[in-house]
Amino acid sequence: MKKLAILASGSGTNAENITRYFSNNETIQVVVVLSNKKDAGVHERVKPFGIPSYTFSNKEFAEGELILSTLKEYGVDFIVLAGFLAKIPQVLLDVYPNQIINIHPALLPKFGGKGMYGMKVHEAVVANHEAITGITIHYIDEQYDEGTIIFQATCPVLPDETPEEVAAKVHILEYEHFPKVIEKLLIE
Repeated sequence: MKKLAILASGSGTNAENITRYFSNNETIQVVVVLSNKKDAGVHERVKPFGIPSYTFSNKEFAEGELILSTLKEYGVDFIVLAGFLAKIPQVLLDVYPNQIINIHPALLPKFGGKGMYGMKVHEAVVANHEAITGITIHYIDEQYDEGTIIFQATCPVLPDETPEEVAAKVHILEYEHFPKVIEKLLIE
C-alpha cells in the first residue's frame, strides 16, 4: 500500500478530487492532509473521507522537522502538492527525493516561479494573449516551478476569454489528469 500525503493551502478541490479518486483503491491511499492555513477549505473537504488534516505554521513548514515527523507517523511514501503555496524545505526534499510532486495551472516554464499561482497565472496568460494554456505536473526541487516536468495537458485560450473562464478550463484538466498521473507514478 502506497500512502499519500496532500499539502494544500486553499479551498482543496484538487485534494478532494484526489482523495475521492483513491478512496476505494487497494494499493494507493491518502492518509493525511497538511496545510499552512487554519481556515483552508481543504480541511472540510477531506472530513467526509475520514482523512485527518493538520495545520502548521509557515515557520514550522520552513523548518520541516515537525512536518517530517508527522509524515513518518503516517508512513507517507509520496507527497502531493495541491494548491500548496509555501516552499518545500530541504529536509523534505532530502528524505523524499523524486517523491514530491506539484501541479501548476500553466504550461511551465511559462508563467511559473515565485508569486505565480492561482488567478495571477490565468491573468498573465490572458494579458499575454496566449493561444494555449494548460497544466504542468512536475517534481519539486529547490526552486519554485523548476522541477522535472512529468506531464502537461493543454487547452485553447480564445481571444475574448476572461481569466476566470480560462481558470475553469484549467480546473477541468487538473481534475481529469492529476489523480491519473499520481496513480501511474505509483504503480510503475
